[in-house]
This record gives sequence, C-alpha cells and structure tokens, in this order.
Amino acid sequence: MKTVTLQKLLPALLFSGALLAATSCTSNACRNTNPVFDSYSPSTKQYKEELAKQLESIDKSKLTYRLESYQENSDGRYLVVKLQGDGLCARIPLAVTASQNGIERILANKGAGYRDAELKNLRFDIQQNGTNTQFIFAGVDGVID
Repeated sequence: MKTVTLQKLLPALLFSGALLAATSCTSNACRNTNPVFDSYSPSTKQYKEELAKQLESIDKSKLTYRLESYQENSDGRYLVVKLQGDGLCARIPLAVTASQNGIERILANKGAGYRDAELKNLRFDIQQNGTNTQFIFAGVDGVID
C-alpha cells in the first residue's frame, strides 16, 4: 500500500483551491446581440438612446447589475454598471447626483474593491430631452461583493 504524504499532496490542493477561487469570482459571460451596443461607446448619444429604448420594453427586475467601474470627471461622479438579462447585455453610465442610497462605501473608496460586485435591486431614473439621455442613480438595496 502506497502512502501519500501531505508534502506531496499540498501542491495539488493549493492548485485546486486557486482554480476554484478564480472560477467562482467570474461573472456569467454577457453575449450582446444588439449592433448599436457593439458599434458605440456607452457615453455616446446613440448608445444611450438605444439603451433607454430597450429598458422601456423589458422588466428591469429581471436584470442583473454588476459594477464595472467608478468614474469622476468635470461632469460629476458615475458608476458604470454591466446589466444583463431578459435578452439585454449592455453597460449603463449612472450619474450619481442627489441619492447615494446604498453605495456610500463604493463612493468613499472610488469603486476600489467593488469591481464586479452585484448591485441588488438597482434603481435609476431615465431623463431624456431632445439632445441628451441621462441615467440617474436612485438607490440600491444591497451590494454583494
């Protein structure tokens, strides 16, 4: 009978643990079928108008929202969020204006450490005028990192 020592078994266990950790932290692949989302950047008028149109025709509660990045510029603070589900796969630039409900720590850390965190029951408003479409953060029930 052959005996396996811990010293010989340890590298295999460490590799298996690292592989499990790496695969458990990746989100589901998002496959886009809308050519507008492939052709334009999320900050463009065309992208935002198409996204607003798509969001009006689906049940937003069926979507999964994951934080992609935090951005700050002269226009203000933004959360770029990946949204997926109900046939939609896109990125939404959410302006953080009045409400910070549920994202205080994300803002305090400027998004660091929250990449790919799920935003449970994300709420936002869509404001459109003749020249611009803007998505305004309204609140979130929880952040699952």
